[in-house]
Amino acid sequence: MAAIFSCRGFEVSMAHDGPRGLAAVADVDPDVVLLDLEMPGMSGEQVLRTLRLTRPEIPVVMLTARHELKTAIHAIQLGAFDYQTKPVDHDDIVHTVDRAAEKHALEAELAQLRRQTGAGGLGTLMGTSTAVARICEQVATVATTTFTVLIVGETGTGKELVAQAIHSESDRRMQPFVALDCGAIPESLMESELFGHEKGAFTGAHDRKRGKFDVAAGGTVFLDEIGNLPLALQAKLLRVIEAREIHSVGGAEARPIDVRFIAATNDDLQQRASAGLFRMDLYFRLAAYTVTLPPLRDRLADLCALAERFVAEAAIELRRPIERIAPDAISALERYPWPGNVRELRNVMRQAVLESRTQVLDTATVERLLGKVADQAVAARTSDGRSLKQVADEAAHTAERQLICEMLRETSGNKTQAARLLRTDFKTLHLKMRALGISARDFTRA
Repeated sequence: MAAIFSCRGFEVSMAHDGPRGLAAVADVDPDVVLLDLEMPGMSGEQVLRTLRLTRPEIPVVMLTARHELKTAIHAIQLGAFDYQTKPVDHDDIVHTVDRAAEKHALEAELAQLRRQTGAGGLGTLMGTSTAVARICEQVATVATTTFTVLIVGETGTGKELVAQAIHSESDRRMQPFVALDCGAIPESLMESELFGHEKGAFTGAHDRKRGKFDVAAGGTVFLDEIGNLPLALQAKLLRVIEAREIHSVGGAEARPIDVRFIAATNDDLQQRASAGLFRMDLYFRLAAYTVTLPPLRDRLADLCALAERFVAEAAIELRRPIERIAPDAISALERYPWPGNVRELRNVMRQAVLESRTQVLDTATVERLLGKVADQAVAARTSDGRSLKQVADEAAHTAERQLICEMLRETSGNKTQAARLLRTDFKTLHLKMRALGISARDFTRA
């Protein structure tokens, strides 16, 4: 078999048993491993398990006799790339190895691209803007402390990625990072999801279940969209944070926990607390250290680099020949408001790469996709159970906010002058600003 591949231009290394094969992998760093299930001493399955633990990026093609087919299928389930039955067909085995080598090369290229652009953790927030630099500084500052962290930002700005980065830079990085979307779990199941339950605690509790706090022992619990947590559970969460112990549902005794808490929200929790919709004491506990993520529309300096990175990743994954984005297409991207932020940009770029057949991602493709997602957003806003009046009211509030901000900017934050320009009285403007969360200090010139 070595001759078959040598003739096709492959460099071949051989080993006659498992231990020597593993040593050869360490020495030559192969693109593909051909592994026989039946070997003296150490079985092929044992070698495969070892490779999946030590070198999971290397594709493994199994060789098996026909009567071992069930074992080969089991090997696929363990992570083998493919298998070939003996005696092998020369063309089939070469084709399989070619596919495995191509997969390995693509994944290596993609991993290198992610390393170069800072992927993983805060990679999705990469850029040169001062906002991104500030976020990275905050992560570095708080990661090695014991502070509870609150991450604030619109949907799609990368709140979970920041939480993961804090965990990865902390002393807990070798322990679990456990995320829970507080808006995705029914209220009736939330307590069990967080604290776990004992067998027989309620109808249907046939077995004991560990909660997220138990699963995350020694690590970090990330509570996404914490504003959706019911008030009754907010009180229980506050006790957990303060006492560092939990009661499972149906449990008789409290037990200690060792976890770090990171929460995230796209709401103004302080405003919700003032309105009685969120516990103020819990807010202050969670906001011991706050990281605020700006929306993409407020850091357009990063948009081009982000778009190019997402295009490069998608081009590798989808095997498209795209090399760059047309300048006019970048301009179209910068004009779009990106309500879904970085997540939406990634999705649009991925779809654009999928539909493109040229080396340059053209303006027409980008503008068509942007029009499509804008139409979908409008449809979603009018079909999610709200009336047209509610949608119109939201639009009116947005326009009112923009107008007030513009007048404050023009008057350098002077509310009396701004009220005069808006043809309203000072008190009305003051109340409007408070309701909309606008501060005159933000418009005062230094």
